[in-house]
Amino acid sequence: MLANIKPGKPARLTGAITTPYISALIEAKRRNDPLEPVMTKVMNELGFDSFMYAMSSNVLPHRKDNKAYVWTTLPALWVRRYAEMGYLEVDPRITETYNRNVPFVWDAYDYRADPKRAAFFRDAARFGICSGVSISFRDPDHGRVLCAFNSASTPMDELRRRSVGDQLGDLMLFSASFHDFFMAHFVDLGETLQSRVPPLSRREKQCLELAANGMTSVDIGNKLGIKERTANFHFNNLIQKMGVLNRQEAVAVGIARGWVHVERASLNAGCTPSAAVAQRTRRR
Repeated sequence: MLANIKPGKPARLTGAITTPYISALIEAKRRNDPLEPVMTKVMNELGFDSFMYAMSSNVLPHRKDNKAYVWTTLPALWVRRYAEMGYLEVDPRITETYNRNVPFVWDAYDYRADPKRAAFFRDAARFGICSGVSISFRDPDHGRVLCAFNSASTPMDELRRRSVGDQLGDLMLFSASFHDFFMAHFVDLGETLQSRVPPLSRREKQCLELAANGMTSVDIGNKLGIKERTANFHFNNLIQKMGVLNRQEAVAVGIARGWVHVERASLNAGCTPSAAVAQRTRRR
């Protein structure tokens, strides 16, 4: 399961040296400014286009009970697509770093003969993920941590590779600092987007309950007297509020947290939940 997470308030770390880039992020967070524009500027100054932070609840990448948290400067559309396509199993930034601490320099060009990874990079290229550096390390309290510095350029020539190689020490320090200052303590407190959900509106709750009973946006629109696109609008809002990736995950989280009740929704809606939806939610 892939869940969104937001960086927390900067931790107080005794004896830690803050680099100018980390200091810029700390100051932005203290002003309650969004970190994405600041991080994008940092990446551009370092010679990259985007940044991804990910944390796994388990050191091994393919455990069924594994949960991954992600924060990135890339659009939410890419995060949702990444989860829906199961790219976690083919993304070399993940698969080739879970058992190593040394930086991994990668280039989509190197995987052009690998059908699955080539397909992944063709899709990722639409979001500027073509080459870069992945830095992975173990946090004994949280599992595995990954920071990916992405570039839209490929293939990397020798000059670019040497330039990236000269930066690896700085990138490792940046990765560890970002984790310790913004993420580790925040996750300890359990303050993920899923545990700090803004209140859902009455209409959003209605849509979520009806979806839990297997109703489509068309069905929900007919039931509530609204247009299909309006129902989709409410789903987009609640998905963003809940910090989930899609409608199915929103339903699963809503049921798990007791926000929606299938039996009550069925009674109110006058419909019977499909067996497939009921079975899927039980498995979750």
